[in-house]
Amino acid sequence: MSEQDKLSQIMLEDGAYSTRLSRKFMMRKPYEKNDPRVIKAVIPGVIESIAVAAGKKVRHGDTLLIQEAMKMHNRIKAPHDGQIKAVLVTAGEKVVKGQILIELE
Repeated sequence: MSEQDKLSQIMLEDGAYSTRLSRKFMMRKPYEKNDPRVIKAVIPGVIESIAVAAGKKVRHGDTLLIQEAMKMHNRIKAPHDGQIKAVLVTAGEKVVKGQILIELE
């Protein structure tokens, strides 16, 4: 196999480039578009309190729950106006990074 066969084309805003792609790059986790209707934990921790319930209407910036992580109390707020579709955690529950906490409609 020649050196040219190992190169891949990458298209960027200002043109096309030839490069070699590493195995790590090829095995990477694909990008997942953020869904504003799904609230996920951004850090592992414990759910301290929940301020909403299914069916409740919320406005942008309303506190949905408080998550304690690394001795910090993080207020998870509504990203937009909407209605709570489901609360998938309970107070005192340990959560992992990326776990779905609340779904909005």
